[in-house]
Amino acid sequence: MEMRRLGKTGLSVAPIVIGGNVFGWTADEKTSFAILDTFFDAGLNTIDTADVYSAWVPGNKGGDSEEIIGRWLKQARIARDKAVIVTKVGSDMGQGKTLKESYILAAVEASLRRLQTDYIDLYLSHWPDADTPHEETLGAFAKLKQQGKIRAIGCSNYDADLLQASFDAAEKAGLPRYEVLQPEYNLYQRASFEGPLADLCVRQNIGVITYFFGLAAGFLTGKYRSKADTQGRAREGRVSQYLDERGLRILAALDKVSAETGAKPAEISLAWLLRKKGVTAPIASATSLSQLESLVKSATLSLSNDAMALLDEAGTERTES
Repeated sequence: MEMRRLGKTGLSVAPIVIGGNVFGWTADEKTSFAILDTFFDAGLNTIDTADVYSAWVPGNKGGDSEEIIGRWLKQARIARDKAVIVTKVGSDMGQGKTLKESYILAAVEASLRRLQTDYIDLYLSHWPDADTPHEETLGAFAKLKQQGKIRAIGCSNYDADLLQASFDAAEKAGLPRYEVLQPEYNLYQRASFEGPLADLCVRQNIGVITYFFGLAAGFLTGKYRSKADTQGRAREGRVSQYLDERGLRILAALDKVSAETGAKPAEISLAWLLRKKGVTAPIASATSLSQLESLVKSATLSLSNDAMALLDEAGTERTES
């Protein structure tokens, strides 16, 4: 399996990252273990999670995904250093969204305990925190790097101005900067990454892992063609927002490329991301081995220039003249 350098972190990741957001939610522990076993058997190596996953599920408290991953790591057939573990801090775990130093230093200990490991490969600021200076947050990460508890740092959901401000603060204070960005980016959601943010990441050699809506909450798998298809599903509210004129145009383009290549819409959607400027690897989640098999195929699927152009055009927002 091809490995890609993740910016300047020193980490190498396979082209697809498995999303741990479903572990303890739509994938129980047994299923999660089977998915992780098969994922690593296929030569892929990176797991993405967050301390807040999956606090939104009734009966869950947050940390549920990390706990499942931790138990899997303990019994897994692979050595710890063969797995790249990504987790995030700063989401609302009962205290609001915060990136204060005291909170980060306590939260990392909880994540390490749940993951049953003594280090995290990549630790991300999950959301911006306007109330905490970049210097304070980056100072906390610097301490954790010095202690060997984290190897690299990054951020999620930052725009170009905020990311540049964090770079400026790091340089002025002599602190480590964010070396990875995790933005929302897929065939439907493009505007927030394409343009200034993607350009900044390329210019600064920032690793980019597009986060778990890489398949637009399942919409880009092609299984949701009408609002009736979403009823009663766990992601009903999220998926239904894509069923507009542009969304249907994207599905038609995916169907055309699928007919030409024999690949499934999900595979094509991820392969499209892998060819986009600045993207290192997309995150995608699976709740069954059949879904995982499709994700693995996307890692080696090569789309033609004509297919890329068709998909690009379909996903472009159009305004009335």
